[in-house]
Amino acid sequence: MAATAYCVTFGDNLWHSLLTIVSAVVVDCLLLGIAIATAGWLIANRFLRKKNLPQHQVEQHLEWLYAFDVHCNSYLPLFLLLYVLQFLVSPFLLWKSFLSATLSCVLYAVSLSYYHYLNFLGYSALPFLERTEVFLWPIGLIVLALPFAVLTGFNPARFVLSIYFG
Repeated sequence: MAATAYCVTFGDNLWHSLLTIVSAVVVDCLLLGIAIATAGWLIANRFLRKKNLPQHQVEQHLEWLYAFDVHCNSYLPLFLLLYVLQFLVSPFLLWKSFLSATLSCVLYAVSLSYYHYLNFLGYSALPFLERTEVFLWPIGLIVLALPFAVLTGFNPARFVLSIYFG
């Protein structure tokens, strides 16, 4: 529904709009979700499982579907912020001004940081994983990149919409 609203507002023809809608669902949610869930699953199973278990415990492994479920649960707030809220405030975010670029950077930084925080919560809920704070490391990179993006006038909303609607 959100992709359809973007296509009605920014699209130029029906074929491009249909391709954009399919791309938003298949690429943005499913394929990236599969890649992120697979990365989280591999990291958790290879590096984060508890090694020294008491004698009465059985070694446990993280299921891939759990990792994908964590992604889906984390993706919903990201979707609401970067698809719905961004669409509602896009007339302001697309201005060529320092303030709109700054607010766009902050919106993306908050959205992506919250996504990674929810991923961390999903993995840290499992008692057989340790050192799950590694899932918070991308937030540090986002915080480090934010001042540079703001100072250079980078506007993520304009950048992303230019990818979809040229």
